[in-house]
Amino acid sequence: MEKENFDLKSELKLIGMTQKDFAEYTGFHLNSVGRWVRQEIEIPKWTIVLIENYKKAKLFDELTNKLK
Repeated sequence: MEKENFDLKSELKLIGMTQKDFAEYTGFHLNSVGRWVRQEIEIPKWTIVLIENYKKAKLFDELTNKLK
């Protein structure tokens, strides 16, 4: 996903995380995550990669659980 088209609020909702959950997961302060969501400061590139990989891992877990 391109950084320009990335909507952190929607992506967090899609993976079932709140801003607080994401802050705890990444070790960043909740205020930083909130500022990313409100686009007050630039979202780090790694955030996009992390969320994309999180979605893939979640899908993989769901598929493997169905095969059990």
